[in-house]
Amino acid sequence: MIRPARTTAYSFLFIIGLFLSGCNNPKTTNKKVLDEHDVEFLMGGFAKNGIDSLYIVKMEDSIRKGVYPNIHSVLIMKNGELVYEKYFKGRDELWGDDLGIVNHHKDSIRDIRSVSKSIVAACIGIALKQGKIDSLSQSIFDFYPEYKQYDTDLRSQITVEDLLTMTSGMEWNESVPYSDPRNSEIQMTASKDPIEFILSRPMDTVPGTVWEYNGGTTQLLASIIEKTSGKTIHEFAKEYLFTPLGIENSTWTYFPDLDLPAAASGLRLKSRDLLKFGMLYSNDGVWKDQQLLPFEWIKKSKEPRVWFGRNNNVGYGYQFWIFKANTINPSQNHLIPAAVGNGGQRIYIDEKNNLIIVVTAGNYNNWTLKKDSDALIMDFIYPSLSK
Repeated sequence: MIRPARTTAYSFLFIIGLFLSGCNNPKTTNKKVLDEHDVEFLMGGFAKNGIDSLYIVKMEDSIRKGVYPNIHSVLIMKNGELVYEKYFKGRDELWGDDLGIVNHHKDSIRDIRSVSKSIVAACIGIALKQGKIDSLSQSIFDFYPEYKQYDTDLRSQITVEDLLTMTSGMEWNESVPYSDPRNSEIQMTASKDPIEFILSRPMDTVPGTVWEYNGGTTQLLASIIEKTSGKTIHEFAKEYLFTPLGIENSTWTYFPDLDLPAAASGLRLKSRDLLKFGMLYSNDGVWKDQQLLPFEWIKKSKEPRVWFGRNNNVGYGYQFWIFKANTINPSQNHLIPAAVGNGGQRIYIDEKNNLIIVVTAGNYNNWTLKKDSDALIMDFIYPSLSK
């Protein structure tokens, strides 16, 4: 178990601000010789899948020159085929601890930060399918009789679905820097009992009505998994999600001095594992003819339950961000679900374009960076698609 010195969770202000205002050289990608790991994916070519390789060449050159700094990996799947996979050297961290310069490769595991939230949500979907959770409309206090003193007034109305959509109504502040003691994520991490800390929060709004970025809701979801299954979130994920997906190497960072996984940001996986997760959600919860997640769950996860931001162009599903495609390309009018993590971790699931994009990076807590993972996707990958 990993017990780092400090935490750097993901701040929602960065995403709102942004959206409101290996293989060889790309030219020879299609000639890559498959090794034993590549059988997991169908390999495809740029031209066959309607991708202009000149944009990909420019993208890679810009990454290497540092124009788009500290990008660690880029994977592009189009029409079910892996057409691009490249890894880059760069500075990295383990939940806030500096790892120095890391030579990233396809077998490297790395912090995925708040992409962990989407994984936790998937585990809730599996627990619901297994009957461990009766329904998403259940009161969260059904799972916490030991904290019944907090089951009062508006708190009594908080449901599992409110946790999934971050509409709990709790007073919670992750809008200040994570170095600020007023930050609720930092307060939760420093508390002796993170679960009690969350459940005891004062209420600001009626549950289910107002969105507020809240890593505590994810921690409660993971706790509900443990309450109902007897397994930690990592044990549950490994048995019912990772093993079926062929994900063999994972770690989950623990809170300092507590035997408790940091559910909202602590998971470490390979970039290819993130691609598999995106494929699962793109394929209606089916993996190798096995329905790992219910179809209806997948559908609801990728639908905006709430809208916010300028002109309501950012939405949130079940621990997934939902972006309007016209934010990227004015001619597009569909929705793009995305799993998002601090530092530049991204899984874009664009079903209309039959496209999954994975980007990882080490730009943690850099909220002012312009040439980031999202800019890379907007400036090169989407323009590369044939009109």
